[in-house]
Amino acid sequence: MIYFIRRAGFLLATLWAAVTLNFLIPRLQPGDPAQALLSRLVGKTGVIDPDQLAAVRKMLGAPDGNLLAQYWDYLGALAHGQFGISYTYYPYSVGDVVAQAVPWTLMLVGVTQILSFVIGTLLGAWAAYRRNSRVDTVITLGSTFVGTLPFFWIALLLVFVFAISLNWFPEGGGYGGGSSPGWTWLFFSDAFQHSVLPAVALLITGPIGWIIGMRNNMVQTLGEDYARLARAKGLPRRRIALTYGARIAILPNVTGFAIALGSILGGTVLVESIFSYPGLGRLLLEAVTNKDFPLMQALFLFTTVGVLIANFLADMAYGLLDPRVRRTEAA
Repeated sequence: MIYFIRRAGFLLATLWAAVTLNFLIPRLQPGDPAQALLSRLVGKTGVIDPDQLAAVRKMLGAPDGNLLAQYWDYLGALAHGQFGISYTYYPYSVGDVVAQAVPWTLMLVGVTQILSFVIGTLLGAWAAYRRNSRVDTVITLGSTFVGTLPFFWIALLLVFVFAISLNWFPEGGGYGGGSSPGWTWLFFSDAFQHSVLPAVALLITGPIGWIIGMRNNMVQTLGEDYARLARAKGLPRRRIALTYGARIAILPNVTGFAIALGSILGGTVLVESIFSYPGLGRLLLEAVTNKDFPLMQALFLFTTVGVLIANFLADMAYGLLDPRVRRTEAA
């Protein structure tokens, strides 16, 4: 119990620190978003009326007052689930903009992350179980070779072969111009076609780390004394591999998987930029480009909270899977 209480306290402390840093970091960036917006509108003349600048700042809901007052306003807005108005998508709120992008990222990157973890863990365990066999050689060398290929190169190659040359799939986007978002078969089939190439690109490179990590962990675990004792007692090889090898070897992968799930946003920027996919990664890129502070804050906060919660769940899983962790914490 002490282990779980300490982990919950650590989660709350890091969550407060993350929220505070999320408030401070955008305010340390140089430049005024209202001025940047007006500069694009006035064009070559470059003359900005101070009254117009003040009106635009008020229109965008730009923070005013001293830093402490802004901090309290920021905490109060967060408590009510308000993230402000998006400068890029004015007059839509940040919550509405993010809510429209979340399903796209979850369906593409979330599903492929889970599939990558399952495929990579199973292949890594199989390679360790068949150590020094032809299966082990093919899986290990194949994953090492694919792991050396840059993701963007694989993505661009898929687009060139299957979208441009063969014309089997769309080049990019979430759906075509002939359909509109809705609960219709036409939209879902269109969205599925648009998600095939980015999903394949993610599934080619995604399992590599899980394969290598699981294989090495399990080989090391099967060499421990308790595994040798189990073999000396005559336990079946498959049972030793599953109960003495895979159960312990999967623990580092669980932590890595939790972090990967929590940091989905960071991994989506590249894939969504290459395939013009309408998810959180493309939103983040637009927010940084346009100095959209409210949108940036919301996206960074979602990412941070996701990582913290995922780590907390991984710690809980650690405590449940390995009793030694709980005993060490309580000592």
